[in-house]
Amino acid sequence: MALEQLKPSSTGQAIPIHLPHWRSRIYGILGLLILLTVVVGFATTFGSVQIPFSTIFGTLLSKLPLVDITPVWPSTTETIILDIRLPRVILAGLVGAALAVAGATYQGLFRNPLADPYLIGVAQGASLGAVIGFLLPFNWQGMGFGLIPLLAFVGALLSVAIVYNLARVGKALPVTTLILAGVALGALLGSIVSYLIITSGEKMHGILFWLMGSFSLSEWTEVKVVLPYIVVGVVIILLYSRSLNIMQLTEEQAQQLGINVEKVKLILLAAATLITAAAVSFVGTIGFVGIIIPHAVRLVWGADYRFLLPLSILTGAVFLILADLVARTALAPTEIPIGVITAICGAPFFLYLLRRKRKAVFF
Repeated sequence: MALEQLKPSSTGQAIPIHLPHWRSRIYGILGLLILLTVVVGFATTFGSVQIPFSTIFGTLLSKLPLVDITPVWPSTTETIILDIRLPRVILAGLVGAALAVAGATYQGLFRNPLADPYLIGVAQGASLGAVIGFLLPFNWQGMGFGLIPLLAFVGALLSVAIVYNLARVGKALPVTTLILAGVALGALLGSIVSYLIITSGEKMHGILFWLMGSFSLSEWTEVKVVLPYIVVGVVIILLYSRSLNIMQLTEEQAQQLGINVEKVKLILLAAATLITAAAVSFVGTIGFVGIIIPHAVRLVWGADYRFLLPLSILTGAVFLILADLVARTALAPTEIPIGVITAICGAPFFLYLLRRKRKAVFF
């Protein structure tokens, strides 16, 4: 029997709201894992050069230890698979997962369905850092970061640190003040970015393309740099899934149930910011994923964060891999900025789910 939750009606009487059974959520996770595997193979197959799936499977299998397979495909095909397409697909999956779980975390932390990973200045700080990197007359490479990704990463973290210190009142962190400080600082940084773009001259095209997001020229180095940040941040967030459920009550009620509200706020804020900053540092500020994916998952499987978070991770990865596939193949050889695709694909899908499940419980 499905779980039920009581919700007050317009007459003041409690009416039961049927919520998804936990088994459907488990099946959802397993189904999304299978779908993610299929999508990775599918996205690796398509491109300017069509590669059979059997060749992709054989190439990957040949790289496993204790497996001896004589290649029957050209070395150029192996290079396309392993050095061009696969790192791009995996990076897209990591970024999609990071933005989706960060968006779900912010929405639960702020108890605000409009919250997204960029709410408190991450995108604006990353954008300013990246633009400065574009305009500097020298380049630098170290620790796996180029100058532009490094400055974007640092800019994102610094902007959130400033917002946090502006909003903090003693040991407390009022959510409303945090959001307002983020909006104000975001507006200030956004205006600085706009001015720098106007005065950037011939570098304007590269800056604008970065700001709209792109996975072009993705490499294994970027995957290796981004992966530890995202894994650590996601594990921390998953460990606090029960706390996020309790924090959907008032802060006083959560405190009475044994939750150190201010400590949980700080930990979740730091973890979500870390994975967002790592995600956008290499690929730009990709919009819509952090809002659309958690909402879609919530509409289908309910708002229990023990399941909402892993389901958002898998759905975000699948969504962004497919969006990137469309971005690089729809107008080939021209590549569409990924942010354009996420908005075009995400908005109608979300509106469809909202219409279909309009009576679902959000919070």
